[in-house]
Amino acid sequence: MICSEKILGVGSPIVDFLVHVEDQFLDDIRAEKGGMVLLDSERMEDLLARVPGQTILAPGGSAGNTIFGLANLHESTVFLGKLGDDVAGDFFRNKLIDLGGSDEFFRVIEGGVTGRCLSMITPDSERTMRTDLGVASSLTAEDIKHADFEGVDHVHVEGYLLYLDGVTEKILATAEECGCTISIDLATFEIVRLKRDLLTRLIKDYVDVVFANEDEAAEFAGTKDTVEQAAILAEICPVVALKLGAEGCYLQDEFGVYIVPGQKVEVVDTTGAGDLWAAGFLHGWLNGAPLAQCGEYGTITASEVIQVMGSQISEEKWKIINERLKI
Repeated sequence: MICSEKILGVGSPIVDFLVHVEDQFLDDIRAEKGGMVLLDSERMEDLLARVPGQTILAPGGSAGNTIFGLANLHESTVFLGKLGDDVAGDFFRNKLIDLGGSDEFFRVIEGGVTGRCLSMITPDSERTMRTDLGVASSLTAEDIKHADFEGVDHVHVEGYLLYLDGVTEKILATAEECGCTISIDLATFEIVRLKRDLLTRLIKDYVDVVFANEDEAAEFAGTKDTVEQAAILAEICPVVALKLGAEGCYLQDEFGVYIVPGQKVEVVDTTGAGDLWAAGFLHGWLNGAPLAQCGEYGTITASEVIQVMGSQISEEKWKIINERLKI
């Protein structure tokens, strides 16, 4: 059974350019391994021209990865974000449509450049990223309308939007006014460090499910102890989902604590792992599955995506996943 709820993802629609590189190439472009640096469009074009080998394109962005995961799980999905009227924008939009999702809430900007992320994967499976947000960075609070939430049951927001003044506040307040349940992914520990007070207020006032990895939870809670991290987040949010990578996940709600182990698989690339974990979890949660089962679903989707390059799991694999994730 698949839920009849409509799920809206809000964030920066980005097309990932994935490429395998040697460590020497990172040295040549003076890139710190594992880091992410924002570039303007001109510098991104220059870097793409220097990349050795063939790049693979995939729809990306934090909320984008989660929404594409949910679309592959046959959920009703839609996305709100800004795209350029360019090849990358058409690629992102058409990929969602091909999976049965809707493009009705995209803002397509004439002459604009769609967000792009160059993900350079070294032989140790570490990814180093350079990102040009393009027109996605021009989303404003005034762009958010009540009409965007009509017929929507659940809204999933990426924490990266906290870099855009007033946008996340407007999204969450409007979603609540329209009767939606809400989830948020904290995105990165840098955002938590910069926006902790705002995050605390927004989560407490609006959010039903909060997703965080070890670094984000540690930054928010001020402790590396998982039990303490979950307890602190549970004071302001009904459902806490801590993503612990290979160790699985630690979940907490009003009924108790649930620990779900990870799955041992060969890691090729960790791109999108946390986002696809959220997709599996939300698939279970929105269908009324017990919290521990939601964690198991997240572990299944995440374990599959880290075995491939990028966030794109094959159609055959998705068929197997859907069989395993039957509610």
